[in-house]
Amino acid sequence: MIESLIRVRMSSHDAHYAGELVDGAKMLQLFGDVATELLIRQDGDEGLFVAYDNVEFLAPVYAGDYIEAVGRITKVGNTSRKMEFEARKVIAPVGDAAHDSAAEVLAEPIIVCRASGTCVVPKEKQRFNK
Repeated sequence: MIESLIRVRMSSHDAHYAGELVDGAKMLQLFGDVATELLIRQDGDEGLFVAYDNVEFLAPVYAGDYIEAVGRITKVGNTSRKMEFEARKVIAPVGDAAHDSAAEVLAEPIIVCRASGTCVVPKEKQRFNK
């Protein structure tokens, strides 16, 4: 089973709403990057993301949070690749005025988003496993 993981810090540029709240679409962007790596590892081509069949936003994400986005291919068809994704908050700012630059590694990651979807790699683009 192929799996991919990326870890990124959400910046003030990612914050879209009051209180430095990050738009949920940012998690989908991360899942798209994970999917691209998975397809390159599976087929040697970036392929195309066709659709999400399920997306759940489970907890807020703020500027300063570190997010791990992980994905795996769950089913390989002729050209389709079913995938599952999870985004977890692993580091968060402490958030008080006395420690404005402090952050902490969370004892337990917080799952902020889950999704599943389908990508396609046209047969002529597949370089591996022909």
